[in-house]
Amino acid sequence: MADFNQILDAGDVDGGIINVVIEIPAGSNHKIEWDRKLGAMKLDRVEPLIFAKPTNYGFIPQTLDEDGDELDALVITDTPLPTGIYMEGRVIGVMKFVDDGEVDDKIVVVPADDRNNGNAYNSLDDLPPQLIKQIEFHFNHYKALKKPGSTKVEHWGGIEEAKAVIRESQARWKAQ
Repeated sequence: MADFNQILDAGDVDGGIINVVIEIPAGSNHKIEWDRKLGAMKLDRVEPLIFAKPTNYGFIPQTLDEDGDELDALVITDTPLPTGIYMEGRVIGVMKFVDDGEVDDKIVVVPADDRNNGNAYNSLDDLPPQLIKQIEFHFNHYKALKKPGSTKVEHWGGIEEAKAVIRESQARWKAQ
């Protein structure tokens, strides 16, 4: 498998179009993670089915979040995307998130060329409120069976806040 972090960069952050590599399809309870050292996807663990991901889950190449991993992305689509593909995503916001006391933010994106949906989602305000509640509930509780209270969605931020988080993560990547 290609080393995504050597081939792809984060994309056009200022223009709001970023590259995202999909790790976990929406609806999956498999915790699949990119292993940077091996350049391969790894099944880290199998979560209880009740904690299947409410969205596609991936990472932005050549970024590092404060937790030391690539910056995460939540990709909103009608159907699951397969593990290992990359896509161009349009930034619509950020979910500010803390996991075990570490910042572990999630950039929210939709496919950049989402013509079938008429590019209906241009910001977090355009998402169905129930979807926002489901995402927040998932991330506040997905570790509840093994470590209750260890995760917390702090707040949702707009496009400019998301771009700032990405730029900070790019700077950490370059500084390593």
